[in-house]
Amino acid sequence: MAAVAAAAGRRPEALSPQWAPPQHDPAGAAAGLGDCEDTPVRPLCKPRSICSRAYFLVLMVFVHLYLGNVLALLLFVHYSNGDDSGDPGPQRRAQGPGPAPTLAPLTRLEGIKVGYERKVQLVADRDHLIRTLSLKPLLFEIPGFLSDEECRLIIHLAQMKGLQRSQILPTEEYEEAMGTMQISQLDLFQLLDQNHDGRLQLHEVLAQTRLGNGRWMTPENIQEMYSAIKADPDGDGVLSRQEFSNMDLRDFHKYMRSHKAESSQLVRNSHHTWLYQGEGAHHVMRAIRQRVLRLTRLSPEIVELSEPLQVVRYGEGGHYHAHVDSGPVYPETICSHTKLVANESVPFETSCRYMTVLFYLNNVTGGGETVFPVADNRTYDEMSLIQDDVDLRDTRRHCDKGNLRVKPRQGTAVFWYNYLPDGQGWVGDVDDYSLHGGCLVTRGTKWIANNWINVDPSRARQALFQQEMARLAREGGADSQPEWALDRAYRHTRVEL
Repeated sequence: MAAVAAAAGRRPEALSPQWAPPQHDPAGAAAGLGDCEDTPVRPLCKPRSICSRAYFLVLMVFVHLYLGNVLALLLFVHYSNGDDSGDPGPQRRAQGPGPAPTLAPLTRLEGIKVGYERKVQLVADRDHLIRTLSLKPLLFEIPGFLSDEECRLIIHLAQMKGLQRSQILPTEEYEEAMGTMQISQLDLFQLLDQNHDGRLQLHEVLAQTRLGNGRWMTPENIQEMYSAIKADPDGDGVLSRQEFSNMDLRDFHKYMRSHKAESSQLVRNSHHTWLYQGEGAHHVMRAIRQRVLRLTRLSPEIVELSEPLQVVRYGEGGHYHAHVDSGPVYPETICSHTKLVANESVPFETSCRYMTVLFYLNNVTGGGETVFPVADNRTYDEMSLIQDDVDLRDTRRHCDKGNLRVKPRQGTAVFWYNYLPDGQGWVGDVDDYSLHGGCLVTRGTKWIANNWINVDPSRARQALFQQEMARLAREGGADSQPEWALDRAYRHTRVEL
């Protein structure tokens, strides 16, 4: 029911990747795919996926507290959930003066098969080995991507800058916002009742824990709460429509307020900071960014205008329950990076991360693996993640049951694609199989760093963003654009999807 309420050395600039360039789709080229005329932004999730439209909009209502849009959005979801057959409307199209520049198709490394290995030269006088870990998601491992000295430097720079808690529980504003919601409990019940059987099972409530107030709920938590507020008279852990209607949500708020959340009960228990990698940054930070550029084979404009390096520390007991790094883009949302230049009025923003490149900065004494619960499953079904009180997303209790676990090894990098290809050289649907989390650190401390490569699913909007950033760099000098585009854009970023 919480859901209910709620990366030193020689600079490698002259090197090039040692593999053949990607084969472009001739049919796509003939169709004018490089002209940057934008097609409608598709919902980036399957109708039953964890980021389905209804639940994403509820999530944004709870997390961002846009009170003026709550009723309209929820009614919109209630009456038109999953209906994308109509005209996409002007909000789906990027707005901006003049034609946007042509953007080349996004490159994507082939996985071949699990265990496949190839060599690539990312730095002078040395080959790196890339190993395929899974095909769903498309996931790779590179041992020794960073040297021990580089790992220690990143940790040192992060400590000098200072780290902040990665997740902050909502304050009284959250409860005040919930109290102003004018939506019937019946509508709320219908949003949560995924199988539409008129009964709210525990796994249906658990599936929406990421919509809550920052706490990670377990079956035991939910049943304890049901008992405390007398919501489930027969104690079977299932709420009928009538039992749900009889609930007083104010009792829920009182119960949650009286139970202070410990760090172990949060969705994410870690501390983090951001390190600038643009022009003028420490030469090691620049070298790492250039190495990532060669690895991904993406355009310099995309990589250089992506998020700074995020450095994360997990102490003993630290964890991050399974999640995806990118959010879906609907007409009501816009990417966090392109919102700076897009002339669009939408209530919500989300992270649009084409790729994740994760670096392990130390060897962890106990625990701390990165788990991909459903990697290379034959099929994906959100509800199958929770069976018989075993929640595969729970990285504190059930990491050992995930399909793939990557052990932290100092200097190793893993990288994966958060989106599927759209068949036209750009971003397609969110890859549900990219679900991953940080397993419980049972002993010692875990240090990692993330390089996220930001790409807007709207090709025209991404082109407009790059064009505007280039203009700012020309007009304001070499130093002004990175300060404006990066530091200011992510200064207040705290929680990732």
